[in-house]
Amino acid sequence: MQVLGLITARGGSKGIPGKNVRPLAGKPLIAWTIDAARQSGLDRIIVSTDDQEIAQVARRYGAEVPFRRPECLARDDSPHIGAVHHALDWLRDEERYLPDYVMTLQPTSPLRSAEEIDGAIGLARGRSAIAVVSVYELHPHPYWAKQIGEDGALASYFRDTPADLRRQSLVPAYALNGAIYLNQRQQLEQLPAMTPPGAIAYVMPAWKSLDIDTLWEFELAERILTHGFRIAA
Repeated sequence: MQVLGLITARGGSKGIPGKNVRPLAGKPLIAWTIDAARQSGLDRIIVSTDDQEIAQVARRYGAEVPFRRPECLARDDSPHIGAVHHALDWLRDEERYLPDYVMTLQPTSPLRSAEEIDGAIGLARGRSAIAVVSVYELHPHPYWAKQIGEDGALASYFRDTPADLRRQSLVPAYALNGAIYLNQRQQLEQLPAMTPPGAIAYVMPAWKSLDIDTLWEFELAERILTHGFRIAA
């Protein structure tokens, strides 16, 4: 079971300029994902980027950067799946390399570790899954969401909100955290979707599910990586 690790890192971040190479707890943001991937059971670790500085940093930390991602696949509105298909097409055409699975890893999830990467691979192997996608349990539950009317009054966001909103009475709800997308290569070729029907959930702790998009999330990741995270007894 050959599993390609594909780290997708474009250079045009507007929220945090230079985000993927910005120092975080002593090393560039992207290095945390590269290091976790190198400590895992992935067969190859390739970075797909349009940015020369990201490519240089990625190579320095031990990842392969065999190609440059086209600018048309590195815009704000470029679908993620396009970068994955470009990488797989290049590896097939230039190297005749056809992995069984591809695990897409975003650098904005620096708290994801080799343990989670290997856990997702093991789940895919054990279940013969077409895809495994990482999620975390939502707190508070979505049924607690509200909307604000034109008059400023609060109302339930959902029309069918249960009468009993105690946490113990609600079926747990989960959301994608963006840390791991593990897909069969053939599935991606036949159905271009990162989360296809039948994808298996790999549940991660909420604190490891931080997806950096803003400066305060960057600061939170800095504190966790520097000082650790302790769960109160």
